Amino acid sequence: MVEIPTNSPTRICLVRHGETEWNAARRIQGQIDIGLNETGVAQARAAGRWLKGAGISALYSSDLKRAWTTAGEIGAALGLVPVAVPEMRERRYGVFEGLTYAEAQARFPDGYAAFEGRNADYDFENGESLRAMFARVTDKLQAIAALHPAQSVLVVLHGGVLDVINRFVRNNPLEMPRDFLIPNAGINWVSVRDGAWHLDSWGETGHLEPGALDELPS
Repeated sequence: MVEIPTNSPTRICLVRHGETEWNAARRIQGQIDIGLNETGVAQARAAGRWLKGAGISALYSSDLKRAWTTAGEIGAALGLVPVAVPEMRERRYGVFEGLTYAEAQARFPDGYAAFEGRNADYDFENGESLRAMFARVTDKLQAIAALHPAQSVLVVLHGGVLDVINRFVRNNPLEMPRDFLIPNAGINWVSVRDGAWHLDSWGETGHLEPGALDELPS
């Protein structure tokens, strides 16, 4: 039996769900339960093939269909059954859900300015603020890490969730403009050791065909 050093980090692979038709149309999904399109399924399978040798011992996923299907395809490649974590659902975008970004800007110009300006307390009229989302996501991320000391685990989630995790790991403010991409089915690695988080790699797309869509409009 090989003993794992007690100071080995816990590594977490974070994979955004594959593409949906609403991603392609730049339509805001939030917690509306949209499934993958054909490209998204192919992306999920490609991620599974890519991660086969990564030594992943557990698989978690948001229970929204686009993430859950992605996790199922990855799990089939890795021989793992996903565990649902509703805490990793996408942000609730309230009155923005179902609209394109352009429609949201036209119908709710003040709210869109707050969204685009990363007002951490803006909640889309009974949606969810960045601050509230940050709390639910990072609490669960830390709980998952605590369950798997010195192991590598995988979580399938959403663009907005990845946005706040990146800021949490790098200790950057929620209000800071985004300086990283979040492509569909992109692979991201973070790690934690003795309570200190580290960003190991971000936005890997070597397993994908060119053109994976970012979480926000260009």
